[in-house]
Amino acid sequence: MNILIFGATSAIAGAVARRYASAGNRFVLVARNEAKLAALCQRLTDSGADSAEPMLADLAVLTDPGKPAKHDELIDQAFTQLRNIDLVLICHGALPDQESCGTDFEAALEALDSNGLSAIALLTALAPKMMARGRGTIAVITSVAGDRGRRSNYVYGSAKALVSAWLQGMRGQLHEAGVHLIDIRPGLVDSPMTAHLPKGPLFTTPDRVATSIVKAVTRKRHTIYTPAWWRPILWIVKLIPNTIFKRLKF
Repeated sequence: MNILIFGATSAIAGAVARRYASAGNRFVLVARNEAKLAALCQRLTDSGADSAEPMLADLAVLTDPGKPAKHDELIDQAFTQLRNIDLVLICHGALPDQESCGTDFEAALEALDSNGLSAIALLTALAPKMMARGRGTIAVITSVAGDRGRRSNYVYGSAKALVSAWLQGMRGQLHEAGVHLIDIRPGLVDSPMTAHLPKGPLFTTPDRVATSIVKAVTRKRHTIYTPAWWRPILWIVKLIPNTIFKRLKF
């Protein structure tokens, strides 16, 4: 299998890649940290991957007016290296400071870019190539935070909600061409992105999320919550009336 991963050095992406490496799959890995990317490529080939090629890139789009075209170039390069792509994982993003984003539009825009717009730019560039091939899977990491805007992280949640809505609409378009699209909604994950947060019982590990992703790809799921307990939790959260919800501080 030929696998393209964006945000490859994230904890979740690395855990997913390691699960596929032992089967002798081929990878193109996109990230912006050269040292971490090189180390991951080495780990994957040591674990049995047929090949693991690094591609350095910052995926944000608003910092560079020409960046969407560069996304096209990245994807063209990946298809050239792998010839055909069976699985794409979009796994980049950053947890912004809600207080700063709530009062500084530039900070909010940066958060929307890194967690939302950049993923949409990739999806828009990927879609025609995957549809032309007529098969394959695209899995995108969103978040349970996108299910309802909460006081503590509504900027991050808004970006993820944007991506989830985009996936819902794009899924039908890709389905007609034989391409499967998966919305992966993790909850709290103990990773470098959340290192500054106090850990509680709802936190899970990148490995557990990666196991869920591999199962979702195999079973051709559409939307998964990982761990699964987040689905009933969010169902309850979405039922809370606004008259009460606006008073909650979580």
